[in-house]
Amino acid sequence: MTYLLILIVLIICIATLDARYRLFVFSQPLPALLTLLVGTGIFLLWDVIAIAGGIFLHRESALMTGLMLGEQLPVEEAFFLFFLCYQTMVLVTGFLRWRSSRRPQHRAPDTAAAKEAM
Repeated sequence: MTYLLILIVLIICIATLDARYRLFVFSQPLPALLTLLVGTGIFLLWDVIAIAGGIFLHRESALMTGLMLGEQLPVEEAFFLFFLCYQTMVLVTGFLRWRSSRRPQHRAPDTAAAKEAM
């Protein structure tokens, strides 16, 4: 249960940053939520394929709830993958906003000042 609670707290922290700076979900909710659902779904499909191939195996842990979405697929994995997608999108959109704010602003030359200089 501890791991799930940690993931929920981390998701709340990322959502708080997102809400404060309107970076992703709080900027464009519908496209952002669709992106999160599709991204999480792709990663879950990847996990299912890896589980079927014997690559990923679930080990029992006192930190986990024991609830399973499927064979070898704990519920915490879905929360982790959602967090991974959300964190990535907030970091990318935050970086892009920061980078655009650091660029020098190019303004058109003042035509009156340009004429006086001639």
